[in-house]
Amino acid sequence: MTTTETRPSALFVCVHNAGRSQMAAGFLRELSGGRVEVRSAGSEPADRINPVAVAAMAEVGIDITAEQPKVLTSDAVKESDVVITMGCGDVCPVFPGKRYEDWKLDDPAGQGIEAVRPIRDEIRTRVLGLLDQLGVQPA
Repeated sequence: MTTTETRPSALFVCVHNAGRSQMAAGFLRELSGGRVEVRSAGSEPADRINPVAVAAMAEVGIDITAEQPKVLTSDAVKESDVVITMGCGDVCPVFPGKRYEDWKLDDPAGQGIEAVRPIRDEIRTRVLGLLDQLGVQPA
C-alpha cells in the first residue's frame, strides 16, 4: 500500500517554487502533523527559496530553510489528491479526475517582510480550510 492510499496528498505549485508554494507546504506539513503528504514544485524553479518567505515563516515558528525549489513533474501531479496552483496559469499539467484549486495570492518575490506577512497569513488561513476539506484536524 502506498502512502497516498493511507493519507491524503497535496501539491502546491507556483512559477518559481520559492515563496507562496513553499510557505503553503510548510504550513500544511506543520498543521497536519504529518497526516497529509505534502509536495511543492514550480514550472520555472528559482535557484533558492525567497529569504523573505523564510523569515516570514520563521516568525510563526516554521522552518523552511532546508527546502529547495523543485521542478514540476507530471508524476507529482498524478501522485497528488489535490493540486493547488498559485499563479502558474496554463503551464500546470491537468489530468482528468484530479481536484484542482487556484489560490489567487500576491507574489512575495521582491517584496519586503511587511508585504509578505499578509500573504503568509492568507496562506495559513487557506491551508486550514484545505485541512478541513480533507477531513484532517489541525495538529
